[in-house]
Amino acid sequence: MEKKKYYIENYGCQMNISDSEIVCSILDNEGFIQTDLIQNANIILINTCSIREKSEKKILLRINQIKYLKNYKKNLIIGILGCMAEIFKKKFFKINKIVNLILGPDSYRELPFLIKKILNQNGKYINTYFYNNETYSDIIPKRKKEKITAFVTIMRGCDNMCTFCVVPFTRGREKSRDPISILKECEFLFQKGFKEIILLGQNVDSYFWYGGGLKKNFNKFSLKNNTIINFPKLLELVAKTVPFMRIRFWTSNPNQITLNVLNVMKKYKNICKHIHLPVQSGSNKILSLMNRKYSREEYILLINQIYKILPNCSISCDIITGFCNESEKDHNETLNLMNYVKYNFSYMFIYSPRKLTYAFKKFNDNVSLTIKKRRLTEIINLQRKHSYYRLKKSIGKIQEILIEGISKKSINYFYGRNSGNDIVIFNKKNSKIGNLIKVKINNCTSATLIGEIF
Repeated sequence: MEKKKYYIENYGCQMNISDSEIVCSILDNEGFIQTDLIQNANIILINTCSIREKSEKKILLRINQIKYLKNYKKNLIIGILGCMAEIFKKKFFKINKIVNLILGPDSYRELPFLIKKILNQNGKYINTYFYNNETYSDIIPKRKKEKITAFVTIMRGCDNMCTFCVVPFTRGREKSRDPISILKECEFLFQKGFKEIILLGQNVDSYFWYGGGLKKNFNKFSLKNNTIINFPKLLELVAKTVPFMRIRFWTSNPNQITLNVLNVMKKYKNICKHIHLPVQSGSNKILSLMNRKYSREEYILLINQIYKILPNCSISCDIITGFCNESEKDHNETLNLMNYVKYNFSYMFIYSPRKLTYAFKKFNDNVSLTIKKRRLTEIINLQRKHSYYRLKKSIGKIQEILIEGISKKSINYFYGRNSGNDIVIFNKKNSKIGNLIKVKINNCTSATLIGEIF
């Protein structure tokens, strides 16, 4: 049984976390045993991310770090999963000769078979094919028992083809998961004691169930409108199915989120009032070069509609600085947009070219690293001011908080989140992790609310 112990290490986004949970479920169902100690494992799996160059370098370094384990376990299997598997493919075998197995995001069902094959026959195996109907809808991901929040993947892949983004090439085209399986999983999570679910997709607003298959193939079918489930319908079904669970979703695309989504959010109390709405740039020139399919003006109109329908909704975003041909004027337009919206928080990055993307093939990465770093610093500093501005508005208010765990700074305090996804630190009193409680907000930093149980 020792030869069946596996260790999995995860890098990247929430989708990767969800995929790792699917992998663990597949292996456990075939008799493999998970270990949290890498030195005890006979199978090491690295679930990788290619969204930025920094991520790839970190993972390649990590693989080099675990080479020494091969000296002690000659039959050790090292597998590369996920996005980097799709980018590097067979090159991984040449770059890192210790790697035995390479699998893309659609091939995880083959893991048990291929691992057993390697154990019995040695060899190296690779599968980076995309499958039109693979959504793992029949697999309940393996979650940690002490977790309060669970990710529920509702779709895979992306059709947007932003010129900077590698996702369509590492995760394939859009395909939505059977809504019945989604609702069953949500019910299962509620019965298991989870308090919150996060509906996941590269672009959740693009969810479109017409019976299975790639979204781009929909026009080949003749279906009645009442057989189609879009994201607003799914969101409402989930809210009704688990009325005592908090519901979040991640991520939205500005050119596809609809007023119907906002109205469903308004209608149901258990849907948290937070939208992650990546803008990437405040410049129409850069948005066009990025193929974002919306303008600065359309984005601002959407922001205004959100605040009109959901006045207390928090909005977060992604921003990329230093994209190809970005001028100082373009950068200032991003700062100007930030000043208009005043995001609750943002994920902010320097542009790094990604292989396979249109920008990598066709554009010149002509903004110097020095300028990129300076612009990023300006964006980060401005976001800190806006985060503090938004959080300060909560002082004196009583908010409903879901307790997620013990504060890192003191064992006498819990942390949790409000509906807007703000982190709140507060005294424990007689409360427990998983409780939904009222907290009075007394103070804040630029990143955290501080309060006491009311």
